[in-house]
Amino acid sequence: MKIIETSRRKFLQGSISLCVYATSSLANSCITIKTTAKRDAEDIPYLCNMCRNKCAGFARVENSTITKLNPNQYFPKSRNMLCPKGNAGIQAVYDKDRLKYPLIRIGERGSGRFKRVTWDEANEYIKDKLVKIIDEQKDNRSSLAYCNGEGFNKDEYIKFFGGKIGSANFLDEGSICLNTKLGATQLTIGDVGEMDVAGSDYLIISGANRYESLITPDSVDMLHTKQKLVVLDPRCTMTAIKADEFLPINPGTDLAFCLSMVYIAIKEKLYNAKYVKEQFDDFDKLQQHILSHKYTAKWAESKTHIPAEKIEQVTREFFSAKNPLYYLGRRSVWSQNDFQFRRAMVLINALAGSVNRKGGIIFGKPIKLNQEEIVEPLYNAAEGRFDLDGIIYGSSKGGSWLNFRDKVISKTAPYPVNAMFIRKHNLMQNMPNIAKTRKMLEMMDLVVVLDTMPSDTAMMADVILPECTYLEREDMVVSFNRLEPSLALRNEVIKPLYESKTMQDILKGLGKKLSVPLFEVSAKYDEDLQDSIAELGKVKAFEEGGYDLAELYKHSVARRNKNLIIKQFGEAVYNSLKTKGVWHPFIEKQKDLGNNLYEYYPEEKRYYSVDKKYRVKCYIEKLAKNGSDALPTWHDSYDFKVAKESFRMITGRYVTSTQTASTNNVMLRDIEATNHIWINDSVAKKLDIKEGDSVAVSSPISRVVIKAYPTNKIAPDVVWFAHGFGMDSEELTSAFGNGACDNQIIEDSFEKVYGCATMHHTDVQIRKL
Repeated sequence: MKIIETSRRKFLQGSISLCVYATSSLANSCITIKTTAKRDAEDIPYLCNMCRNKCAGFARVENSTITKLNPNQYFPKSRNMLCPKGNAGIQAVYDKDRLKYPLIRIGERGSGRFKRVTWDEANEYIKDKLVKIIDEQKDNRSSLAYCNGEGFNKDEYIKFFGGKIGSANFLDEGSICLNTKLGATQLTIGDVGEMDVAGSDYLIISGANRYESLITPDSVDMLHTKQKLVVLDPRCTMTAIKADEFLPINPGTDLAFCLSMVYIAIKEKLYNAKYVKEQFDDFDKLQQHILSHKYTAKWAESKTHIPAEKIEQVTREFFSAKNPLYYLGRRSVWSQNDFQFRRAMVLINALAGSVNRKGGIIFGKPIKLNQEEIVEPLYNAAEGRFDLDGIIYGSSKGGSWLNFRDKVISKTAPYPVNAMFIRKHNLMQNMPNIAKTRKMLEMMDLVVVLDTMPSDTAMMADVILPECTYLEREDMVVSFNRLEPSLALRNEVIKPLYESKTMQDILKGLGKKLSVPLFEVSAKYDEDLQDSIAELGKVKAFEEGGYDLAELYKHSVARRNKNLIIKQFGEAVYNSLKTKGVWHPFIEKQKDLGNNLYEYYPEEKRYYSVDKKYRVKCYIEKLAKNGSDALPTWHDSYDFKVAKESFRMITGRYVTSTQTASTNNVMLRDIEATNHIWINDSVAKKLDIKEGDSVAVSSPISRVVIKAYPTNKIAPDVVWFAHGFGMDSEELTSAFGNGACDNQIIEDSFEKVYGCATMHHTDVQIRKL
């Protein structure tokens, strides 16, 4: 046997041979595309879209068919790596179940019965419905809501529905993801920044799971550094296994651990006194607050189940390290105290001076791109958003999904919302309490879904508009990274298959169909517009008022990119983006260090620090005025308590899953076939539950059935299973009925600072079937 050694980086280069399980435009059965023939092959640079990291790659194209995806060595962000999901991106193009044509519902909503129509018929249907809705609401454009998950083109989508059509009701993934982290960082140090995990020599991770849920190049770099890694989690995750110290913790008690770290740092004067003196506001209030509450290690032990001696040891080690970092996470919101937990983590980093320096929270110098200008109409009758009512801060951009849904279905919103446009968002799977989401969509007069796959949400649509995949389109150029700034361009690898279109072409078609009819509605109710028409005439009032909804799409994305990039950066940068997919100032001088390691920016040119003072705000007056805690505080209601014969349900995801977007991908299914519920093996033995047994998991709102996985890697009063399974759409032939959906049983509640869904507060019961 010949043993071939390979580094972890080389493994992630993704050299697997691709079997495309597909129905392509040329074939109707499962095919395997041979990758050996290199003649007439072309390698086209692209940016991955299988998760939020957006790694760069080269797609090999032979006879108009993508046969291989390879990593791109020019991109500092992904550094010649492509993970399993990135490799499986080819299956997104050739998935036999993907949406191919525009569809209009002919059965009951949710029945999955649609008829194939032309693009013009689909747009005509939308026009008739939408114009009627907005006319009945006397030109209140916010009677239309729209949403878009993470990813490219989101800003253009907002420009179309928010700027051009005039709706205030935009929702995104932030309130079911990481808005508390973003808000806590922004409010405490004035910027969100990035975390230099690879530059840190002492790293604490609470709950986040960098080696199991999302593998990025800096995670791999952490393995190569002389770094101490401490992981807190209720479950022994893959990240915990790689840690120097794994500290099992009660769910929702990480804030107590942080408060105790602050207590010890202040009590023993471990903090960076010079930094605190120069940068902190209201440190005296923080000090008095923490000491008076006596957040000792012994107190924290009673909340977290972590021994006091261990808390003291970790705290002293952290503050004695040269570049310590308490990782702020990039995950969902777990508990009601999540915002204050994130605040406490930011304050710990600031107390250590780990802000605006190597190994800490860094801000860098991202490359700024010029914005394209369009004229946006003013609508006097358009009302404001209502989903942030009762929320202290919230995101004025992405709102609060659960608060919005509650107000719609309870009819307590100040006006009805009767139409919804949904893109890159599987609402029927990604929000707690699916029954409520179904009810919200059933109340709509018009639901339009733009997607590549027949998701559970698409099955609830009136109209489905098939969008092409990321490998079939060029997107607008994007600026990446703060430490090593660069530009990157997603180039079109092949033309869109079937009758799918780019988002821009879809909006262009809608814009042409809707512009004049919606303008007529405004002219009927809007007195200012009526004055403009009287003064300028109808044609000029339309043109100068910005009512042409397709204004941004007079030119193709390719032409817009060329104009924008050459005008701002010159032709050489444009050529680099077209041939390499990437540009940064040192791209022609970057060094190949061997073993798949590259130096992009010279060490002295990286932006670990920038010439700006970041003030640390310990005390936030607005929180106090709104009945919340101005400083991170523990309340008895945060204590971890589970009723007898119940378990706290926690959730996460596998590296092969991007929420539910990749659930039908058979290449990824080969790696992670389904989800199981993790249950403590001692508990399982008492309940006579063995591996693979079917168990019913019941919560106060619903019940699911899932296979059991007894293990000693989880606490006796906690159970876990991964998100991204349990699809209900029969059109997803690989995913339908496979595993269980966590949001089917997770109760819906949200914290009140950012209106974010809290995912780890539901207790469940388990019964062997």
